[in-house]
Formats: sequence, structure tokens, C-alpha cells
Amino acid sequence: MELAMVGLGRMGMNMLERLAKGGHTVYGYDTSPDKVPEVEKRGGKGVTDLAQAIGQQKQTPKVVWIMVPQGKPVDDTIAQLRGVLSKGDVIIDGGNSYFKDTVKRSKELEEAGIYYVDCGTSGGVWGLKEGYCLMMGGDPDIVKHCEPIFKTLAPPDGYVYCGAAGSGHYVKMVHNGIEYGMLQSYGEGFDILHASEYKLDLTAIASAWRYGSVVRSWLLDLLVLAFRSDENLQRIRGYVEDSGEGRWTILEAIDHNVPAPVITASLYERFHSREDENFAAKVIASLRNEFGGHAVRSIEGAVPGGAAPGDGAVHDATGSGGATVHAGTSASTADQIQPGASASEAAEKIAHAGPTEGQVS
Repeated sequence: MELAMVGLGRMGMNMLERLAKGGHTVYGYDTSPDKVPEVEKRGGKGVTDLAQAIGQQKQTPKVVWIMVPQGKPVDDTIAQLRGVLSKGDVIIDGGNSYFKDTVKRSKELEEAGIYYVDCGTSGGVWGLKEGYCLMMGGDPDIVKHCEPIFKTLAPPDGYVYCGAAGSGHYVKMVHNGIEYGMLQSYGEGFDILHASEYKLDLTAIASAWRYGSVVRSWLLDLLVLAFRSDENLQRIRGYVEDSGEGRWTILEAIDHNVPAPVITASLYERFHSREDENFAAKVIASLRNEFGGHAVRSIEGAVPGGAAPGDGAVHDATGSGGATVHAGTSASTADQIQPGASASEAAEKIAHAGPTEGQVS
């Protein structure tokens, strides 16, 4: 078949190459014209504007596969395509668009006589070699017409028609939510192994688990590659982004009253990974310090409450160095605050109470 591939990032360019190797004629377009030489090298036909990508196709209907980030980039691309497509032509959105946006776009394009197929695409940078798992939604006759494209991109039995417009992106959304939970489970499990006093060989364990184990998966194959490159992952920071699908999955779970604690916790752990210092933990530490005199560690050079160094403070005896441990409100002061006391009465009691020695724990 003939088609245009719009958006030539890592996945888009690899998909173009896989399609070209499969015998399709692929016109590659990207907003960066310097991609043209690579398109030609990968077996496609490089073009410098969308009109070329459509106009050079001889067959009808014309087919355009877009691989651009969800949201405004998709809307902008569709707006440009509407100026060069005709009634009966087809747009396939292979990105991670929000399914509700997909339904809206499909209705708008239907009014213009243009078909819109949503195609959830999984496979990442390995798709060129291994193939892409595809999840399609939209008009079944149009999906059938485009099936040669899907067959080339996917491995055997690796694509599925999901239903009406939006269903392909919906299924891919939940697919990515599941992925969040799987990644978090692997992360936590190997964190425990890494902390063990046994000095375990994580690479050997991950490799062995790939054979016969109930937790074997392609993700584990990839983890083995990561460990072989850097077993203790010392060259990478534990900062984890999210691209939106986990959030949408959780919102959909809420809308349908479906408990999804693992996926939800996995998303929140990604938020946690991005913080150098967690304010919630500071609140908890401060409160434990106040109500029970539990030890806290201060940032080096900073002493709570404006106290001079050494005033109501003892050095951390754990050997961690640098931190200072401060005692908080005495237990007797806490006992003096009655359950029915107002906030101002409680504050007055605390204001007149000093830290008590020997109360660090």
C-alpha cells in the first residue's frame, strides 16, 4: 500500500522503515526537513510538506499515519491535513491520544467525510525488530482496508480490532496503566534484593527468572540488558516521568467505580521519584517531633525555629554525619493539651514549653 508517515521521531522513523521493508511505499514527512536524507536511507520517500505526502499517492483512498505527541500537536496536524485530504481519505492516529479526544476528532472528521482510525501502538524502540502490538478503533471497513499496514507493523497475532472510535486508544490507555503496575513491582522487588545482606547478583537472578518463572516477561529481558550495562544502576537517576496514560486510566477507574490501587500507587510513586525533598515527609517529621519528642534531622546549617546551633539540639548519633537531631515538645506538655482545647490554647501551651533533654529517640 501507499501511505504517508507524519512525525518521524524514533518510533515514527522505525515504523516507516519496517513498512518500507514490508513492501509498502511510504512518504515520510516531519516538521524538521533535515529528516529527508534519513527517510531515504530507511527506504522511504522523503517529502518536505504535507501536500507532497498526499499528492504523490496514486491510490485512493489516501492514507496518512500520524505519530505526533497527544493533545495540541495532533489537533494542529489534523487541521493541516484537512486542507489537503479529500472525502473518503483516512487518518490513522498511532500516538497515545486520550480516547475522549479521539471520539471528538472522529465525529468532526466524519462530518468532513474523512475517516479517523485510532491505533494504540506498543513496542517502543524495539518495534522495528520485534514488531508493534496494535489496537485499532474506528470504522470496521476502513480498518479492514488498512489491514495490510497493520499486518506488516505487527508480529503474528499482534494486532486487534477493538471496536468503535476511541476504543483503540482506550485499550492502549489501560495497557499502559497495567505497565505502570508491572514496572513498579519489578522496581520494588529488585530494591529489596539490592538491600539484602546477601550481596546478591541481580543480573544472574533476573536472567534466571526469564526461564520457567511465573514473573518472566519481556520487561525482565530488558532489565537483564540494563543490569549487564550497569548492575547497580549507578549511572542513572531514579527520576520517573509519566506521559499521561496512567492518569487517564485512574480517572476511568474512578468514573466506573473500579478499584485500581496498584496502578494508582504506581503513578504516585512516579511523582515521589521527582522530589529531591518531600514536603509531606517534613510535615510528618515535624509533627512527630512536636507530639512525641521524636528525633528529626535538620538540613545542614539550618536549625528549626531560629534557635542557635546547639540550643535544644543534639548531634545525630547514627553516624550518618552532617545532620542534626532535634528534640521536640515534651511528653508532659502534650499531656497538658486537653482533647477539647482550641488551636490557640494548644499553641499557647507549646509556646511556653521548651525541649526536654533525654527525649530523643
